Amino acid sequence: METFFASCPRGLESVLVEDLIAAGAADLKQIPGGVHFLGEWPVCYFASLHSRIATRILWRVAHASYRKEDDIYHLALATPWPRWFFPEQTIRVDVNALKSPLKSIDFVTLRIKDAICDRFRRESGKRPMVDRREPEVRVQGFVSSDECTLYLDTSGAPLYQRGFRQKTVDAPLKENLAAGILRLSGWQPDVPLFDPMCGSGTFLAEAAQIALGIAPGARRDFAFQRLRHFDAVLWNQLVDAARSAEKPARNTGIFGSDISPVAVRATLANLDRADLLPVVTLSSGDLLAIDAPAPGGIMVSNPPYGERVSSDDELAAFYPLLGSALKRRFAGWNCYLLSADTRLPKLVRLTPSKRTPLFNGALECRLYEFRMVAGTNRATEQARVAKQHPEPMG
Repeated sequence: METFFASCPRGLESVLVEDLIAAGAADLKQIPGGVHFLGEWPVCYFASLHSRIATRILWRVAHASYRKEDDIYHLALATPWPRWFFPEQTIRVDVNALKSPLKSIDFVTLRIKDAICDRFRRESGKRPMVDRREPEVRVQGFVSSDECTLYLDTSGAPLYQRGFRQKTVDAPLKENLAAGILRLSGWQPDVPLFDPMCGSGTFLAEAAQIALGIAPGARRDFAFQRLRHFDAVLWNQLVDAARSAEKPARNTGIFGSDISPVAVRATLANLDRADLLPVVTLSSGDLLAIDAPAPGGIMVSNPPYGERVSSDDELAAFYPLLGSALKRRFAGWNCYLLSADTRLPKLVRLTPSKRTPLFNGALECRLYEFRMVAGTNRATEQARVAKQHPEPMG
């Protein structure tokens, strides 16, 4: 059994566990930002192809305690890199540290790179070149207070890059975070879904792929395909099985809109590139004025906050109007709003039934769930008051 680590947006670790269990992973251990697990290479291949939540999958190749930089150099030197890739391939080394006493992580990174090159020179007389932009092989180091772990990245480009998005808007949502929010909402393809502030269409594209059974990794390549022990036959079988399970593009109950024509055009371009245009009903409109596209369903959205709006005053004016629109036009809907603004529930004047901490990159957010029950709040309040103070009979 090999040892792997799958990273993900913080807050989605339990959802990632579901994907890894489906791939056949064993001995899963959650930590903030990811999950350690055991599995043979087919597990890594399957998870890379099918997980909508993982950001990267790293293969652990070395681990030891250390006291100084030279200890890390010797750990990397003792690691059999030539067994896994060729000296003609380009490399990049990155190091993350947590509570490390070492003064310079850049120097540690350099020492690991030197050790890899020295190991290749010792065995073949050649050494790999460094390419920081598009390396063929990525080496990841993690240094704690007294231990160092070395990984080979099996993913290459982050797994949230599905291979088709070309147009973005300000503060775009990562695809795996969008997929995680869809999972947390409990949405299923037979339930209407609406994103009324769709931006570049990330929620819509993820939902459309789920509705058609499109594996998120079926249209891209991976770093493990460049490793010497890559099993091309097995991989092709997995991809063929995934592609054969896809459903033909058709109209579904997935709806999107945005007040910005630029955002609508970006969404159109991204859906078109992914051959998902027939799956989504897209329109241009202001959430504060449009009607719900169905009697009930799930709304998901990443409303304006901070990075996408110029001032707090604009937010303070927008949020109460948003709350009123949800009350008036979306009775019967469960609404999920992702925001870094902790004032949102108070300003929209709604009480969330759930608050889930999530991270959008380094930005700490909350996913707020608002269950918009059928009937107006005024009618509900009148019923409550009448129950407490019944009119006298006679």
